[in-house]
Amino acid sequence: MIINRANLDAVRTGFNTSYSKGLGMAKPQYQRIATTVPATTREQKYGWLGKMPNVRKWVGPRAVQNLQEHDYSIKEEPWEMTIAVNRDDIETDNIGLYAPMFEQMGQSSGSFWDTLCWGMLPLGFSTACYDGQSYFDTDHPVLDADGKETSVANTDGGAGTAWYLVDDSQVLKPVILQKRRDFKFVAKDKDTDDNVFDQNENVYGVDARANVGFGFWQFAWGSKQTLNADNYKKARAGLAGMKGDYGRPLGLSGKTLIVPPSLEGAGLELLNAERDAAGATNVWRGTAELLIVPWLA
Repeated sequence: MIINRANLDAVRTGFNTSYSKGLGMAKPQYQRIATTVPATTREQKYGWLGKMPNVRKWVGPRAVQNLQEHDYSIKEEPWEMTIAVNRDDIETDNIGLYAPMFEQMGQSSGSFWDTLCWGMLPLGFSTACYDGQSYFDTDHPVLDADGKETSVANTDGGAGTAWYLVDDSQVLKPVILQKRRDFKFVAKDKDTDDNVFDQNENVYGVDARANVGFGFWQFAWGSKQTLNADNYKKARAGLAGMKGDYGRPLGLSGKTLIVPPSLEGAGLELLNAERDAAGATNVWRGTAELLIVPWLA
């Protein structure tokens, strides 16, 4: 192949097509637990996370619901993936072997948000959220009906493999994906580009700017206890009993049971079996959707 602008444009188009094909192969699941928030700054504050507004009866003047301020912010990070193609391979029409690499680049880019978002759940046992406590904690501060601070848990501890029960029907999910720029395919293949002049290589890459953080802790229950009927019952009761400040019920329910592949069998037995191990009717059958997440392996 003669190295000229028209042929290089055709090569770039081919690689971009392979990238797009791979991008379409990704089957993202992160939307189940993550709300995507567009960002315009490198670091974005989420002070409003401290309080959820509520409708009240209109008696007298409007009551402005001042959102409790917290110094919680998410700082974006840069992400990239780059492939170099030797110009000699282009000149000798030996570029077919690169197609799978660009498909993989697309699939990896499309799956990256899953890696980032699902990776937050295990970190929730040791990483602080907006109230300064670990996201999964036994000591979240909440004001009771009398305005006194009390402690609320969204975990029952344990030391085994983690599993999670969430209410993913809420507008704001347990994880916030702060995204300023999604992945975009870029080529450096001009004769005057340093990589071409110095290394005899065309370079193709993608990059994005984003990061993740935690949303409301009330929307998820995390446990490292054995996944069985007793602990599942405790998780459902804990999630359904969540209240906002001043004793306001949040109306949550355990809609999705999230497990890593190693707990698939326990999850299926808990939610799908007609009878439990003792032969009694399985009262928990169908009470939640089972979501097996390979990103938690």
